Amino acid sequence: MALSSRRFRRCWNMLMRTAVAIRHVAFEDLGLLAPLLAEAGFTTTYREAGVDELADGDRADLLVVLGGPIGAYDDGIYPFLKDELRVLERRLQAGRPTLGICLGAQLMARALGSRVFPGRAREIGWAPLRLTGAGRESCLRHLAPEHCSVLHWHGDTFDLPTGARHLAATEITPHQAFSWGDGGALALQFHAEVEPAALERWLIGHAGEIAATAGVDVPTLRAATARNGAAARRHGRACLAAWLDTVTPTSGSVAARPMSSCTWLPDG
Repeated sequence: MALSSRRFRRCWNMLMRTAVAIRHVAFEDLGLLAPLLAEAGFTTTYREAGVDELADGDRADLLVVLGGPIGAYDDGIYPFLKDELRVLERRLQAGRPTLGICLGAQLMARALGSRVFPGRAREIGWAPLRLTGAGRESCLRHLAPEHCSVLHWHGDTFDLPTGARHLAATEITPHQAFSWGDGGALALQFHAEVEPAALERWLIGHAGEIAATAGVDVPTLRAATARNGAAARRHGRACLAAWLDTVTPTSGSVAARPMSSCTWLPDG
């Protein structure tokens, strides 16, 4: 007996995990996370903020909200941010795996009722994290300062949401990372996902912000990337892989969804 083509497609869709990434600018993509998602059995779809519908962000097994050069509080200028906040609110309330990076982390904080506001200075460049005790017990242990520096690229910050676990800080930004709930919600103000080999795209895309930031310039950022990129790539990949391990279900996973659960029909 064999599956009809229509039922096979339905069964295959049931077996596959799905990930959705909400992207605000093309060059701030999934980076190191993309191949890890593929290795974990996810099919990943980008949704372009302000252009695409975000409904499948609710349905996806995993959601990633990426960075971008706008404020999480700018929904009066960029109304699509309200849609992102609604998706995040529903996922966080339901305890579904969600990762926010930079702007995405700020949107997560806002969705949890916290204030997002301009920080005391722009933080652009490579610098180590200071991990809390909870941070050293989390996937961020791979990003401890004795291992590597990470890329920072933000001007805003947020208050820690009530009930969140504070994971990391820097001198400029007290709240660099938090986790929330038991469903694998992780917010990273910094960029663990960045592929150093692709950072030249950032230097082009953020040229205006670089020029407007005192003490920051393209040659310095390029040289710092050459010094820090290899270690950041290795340990960033380990961090993201460890997070995926905590949110990838064992029950309901591809391995745990037997083909016997599908309806078998003769061909034709």
